[in-house]
Amino acid sequence: MKTYAVCPISDNTINERVARLNAIFGVILLFGFVFTQNIFFVIFLSFDFLLRSTEYSKYSLIGVSSKNIMSYLDVKPKSINAGPKIFAARIGFVLTALVILSFLLSLNGVSLILVAILGVFSFLEGALGFCVACQIYPYLYKYLYGEE
Repeated sequence: MKTYAVCPISDNTINERVARLNAIFGVILLFGFVFTQNIFFVIFLSFDFLLRSTEYSKYSLIGVSSKNIMSYLDVKPKSINAGPKIFAARIGFVLTALVILSFLLSLNGVSLILVAILGVFSFLEGALGFCVACQIYPYLYKYLYGEE
């Protein structure tokens, strides 16, 4: 596999600490859904993932909140490449869209499994800084582009 296929690269950078706090907010929202079965937690998260995965990330309420909290706590920024986090937000958007669809189709077991998967991904990012999207990307790249 080519080294550039390890994870997507962007010309932009983001604050890793903000990205990790974003993930923790995602876990909290997913818990909100699990305990209340209120789909609006997931709809909000899905919309926020959509914003963060596009050029409209500056309008993400979770992102803005995380930045403000980090600023208030005077946490020193740690710049990283934005590409992997944009890719992760796209995966988050797809998973939350599937949760919404399965919930609307009364496939509650499927929606809870998808929430659990996304919750684990988000927890790993938020608590440990482990990006599951970076582990998935090479396989997706190989599948889409057929390159070794």
